[in-house]
Amino acid sequence: MRRPIVAGNWKLNLTIQEGKDLVGKIKSACGSLTSVEVVVCPVYTGLFAISQLLTDSSIGLGAQDMFWEPQGAYTGEVSPIMLRDAGCRYVIIGHSERRRYFGETDETVKKKLLSALKHQLRPIVCIGETLEEREANRTFDVLDRQLSGALAESAPADAERIVLAYEPVWAIGTGRNATPDQAQASHAFIRQWLAKRWNADASSKVRIQYGGSVTADNAAVLMSQADVDGALVGGASLKAESFSAIVRAAHDSKTVAA
Repeated sequence: MRRPIVAGNWKLNLTIQEGKDLVGKIKSACGSLTSVEVVVCPVYTGLFAISQLLTDSSIGLGAQDMFWEPQGAYTGEVSPIMLRDAGCRYVIIGHSERRRYFGETDETVKKKLLSALKHQLRPIVCIGETLEEREANRTFDVLDRQLSGALAESAPADAERIVLAYEPVWAIGTGRNATPDQAQASHAFIRQWLAKRWNADASSKVRIQYGGSVTADNAAVLMSQADVDGALVGGASLKAESFSAIVRAAHDSKTVAA
């Protein structure tokens, strides 16, 4: 069985001290739930300080983005080597907000994915359709395009190191979320796509998170779906109580399924 992974994307929120306070509470609330892989993704300025709090914890540290080159004349960017140096084991790639506001493309997602793997970071690769694309019945076309671009040069051997996050853009920060059936349909499509591109064994090893207005109230039913292997959490990750409840929901849903 795939071990569920719940990652908190703090986005542009929390000072260093606020982040340290939050992590302390998360460690106390769910640090012992080792059946779930838990990751927190602060802003760059908080990475090292928070990594120091996680040295004796099973909770992992992730960044919200990275550049694909290890060094060079790239003002304002942060490299995978620097992320590793700050204590990161994970990095979010291709989030819809990066695509929308900062020109991220399927090509740059591919470059970042390959660089992350090369430098021993686990990429959390975000994919998902807009509301217009869903209403035009193009969800699977969009997922096919994004997967084809991001994984163009990846191999079955990478399956256990890559996490995919299905995040319908229309559900991010809107209070709306995909129904369990909608989420499962998209996750099943992704897994079938992986089986065709790679093979069934590799496909079965890839963890696929759901993201998009995940809350303590809807997490359990979403993560009880067969192909939903955790959650990429936005706003609810900024409070220890709600984030920990989502982690516990992941633990409970997979324990029941087993």
